[in-house]
Amino acid sequence: MKKDQRLHREPDRRVRRSLVVALATAALLAAGALTVVGVRIEQVHLAYRLDSLRSERGRAQDRIRQLEIEVATLRSPSRIEARARQIGLVVAARDQIRLAKEYVAGGTGLAAAGRRAASLPVPRPPAQ
Repeated sequence: MKKDQRLHREPDRRVRRSLVVALATAALLAAGALTVVGVRIEQVHLAYRLDSLRSERGRAQDRIRQLEIEVATLRSPSRIEARARQIGLVVAARDQIRLAKEYVAGGTGLAAAGRRAASLPVPRPPAQ
């Protein structure tokens, strides 16, 4: 009769080290792949956001153009004259117009005083 013989093997440290290195490499590759996928997803989201912002900007520019046209229309001298007539205003006669002396060229008001002050010679300090 033979006795049960069992084989006894010593664990090989190189095999265990190779297995750990292989698992670490696989984990790093998986993490890298997930990172690339995450970055790509973020890129797609940002592209959609950029497109929506561009279209919003286009709508805003169109609105600005419309408002500029409206402002130009409202500031039109002919429109202002028509509106003035509607509320009862009339063109002033020559004898109804008075100019403020401060703004009459060559007058005696502030404009003339400023011109006179500008034309006066600047006093120089005495030479030593």
